[in-house]
Amino acid sequence: MHHRLDSTSVRRTTAGLATLALAAALVACGGGSSPSGAAPGGGGAPAGGPGAGKPPPPAVGVITAQPQAVAIRAELPGRLEAWRTAQVRARVAGIVQQRLFTEGAEVKAGQSLYQLDAAPYRATLDSATAAQAKAEANLAQAQATLTRNEPLVAAKAISQTEWVAAQTAVKQAQADVATAKAAVQTAKLNVDYAAVRAPIAGRIGRALVTEGALVGQGEATQMALIQQVDRLYVNFTQSASEALRLRRAYESGQFKRAGGAGAEVRLVMEDGTEYTHPGKLLFSDLTVDATSGQVTLRAEVPNPEGVLLPGLYVKVRLAQAEAAQGVLVPQQAVTRGTAGDSVMVVGEGNMPAPRPVKIGGANGADWVVLDGLKPGEQVIVDGFQKMRPKTPVTPVPWAPMGSAAPAAASAASR
Repeated sequence: MHHRLDSTSVRRTTAGLATLALAAALVACGGGSSPSGAAPGGGGAPAGGPGAGKPPPPAVGVITAQPQAVAIRAELPGRLEAWRTAQVRARVAGIVQQRLFTEGAEVKAGQSLYQLDAAPYRATLDSATAAQAKAEANLAQAQATLTRNEPLVAAKAISQTEWVAAQTAVKQAQADVATAKAAVQTAKLNVDYAAVRAPIAGRIGRALVTEGALVGQGEATQMALIQQVDRLYVNFTQSASEALRLRRAYESGQFKRAGGAGAEVRLVMEDGTEYTHPGKLLFSDLTVDATSGQVTLRAEVPNPEGVLLPGLYVKVRLAQAEAAQGVLVPQQAVTRGTAGDSVMVVGEGNMPAPRPVKIGGANGADWVVLDGLKPGEQVIVDGFQKMRPKTPVTPVPWAPMGSAAPAAASAASR
């Protein structure tokens, strides 16, 4: 019994060894395979092989072309100027005795600002007044003599020569009185000019002279400056060629005038913020500067809070025309060059394609496209660095930086 069991075990062991030897031979020949068809070791297809997945099309931010009535705005450099400016000057010579104003304060027209030493002018006034009294006395005597001689000449008691002399004496005395009165008036003016007054109302600057200074000796010394700043002028220039282009567009009917001579202007401060109160265009110079090729424009801007100061440099946004069918496109979406302007649009099969366009001007941070875009076309604004040649893109709505962008737009910026 024990012998039979041992023989059976030997046969089973021998069969197992034969099976293992056959499997090893098949593996060595490359003919082995797993039952599931997977590669040995349980791994899948190698990475990057024919079965590997392609990357998704890159996302780009786009806007949809929508023709509309758009204002053509020019942004031009300008400088503010006071509405009125008056230099306070000494009209007579004298020593400054007292300053009567606070620097930087508001002053009224006629307000005393300085007091000069008026003693010499008062003395001159007294002398002129005395001379006038003497001339009036001489006139009275001459008139009395004429009155007394009038009946005598009728009775031929005096000669004709004496009568003519009496008449001449009266006229000469009258002229002396007029001269004396003029001298008195001049002396009074000099006394009054010794009190230096404000010629206009406004804000006065710093004092240019101090007490004890001699002013007006040989020239009208400037003593202070008064400026009216409740409203200001802003002077700016524009290229003559641009002005001529706009005029031709008006004449051809491509543009409409925006506001005429009273067109609205907006000021942009140095920090990029827009000034609260709009201004009004006053005039455009009729001549062109021969050195710069510019025409000068002027606008009036209210300044109730006193924020604006004369001499400040600003940017002026001026609406000069209106395009009936313009498309607003962010400036970063437009490529400008000597050969012309172009944008990238999403074409058939979401393939990006260049499109030549005609730019009519600016409107804030956008260009106004007059021709080249069809309504509903998608213009690429962001994501240019992600695009590859002959590769489609995924258009998503674009939103300016800092605005509340939708989730798709934020994906385009990643």
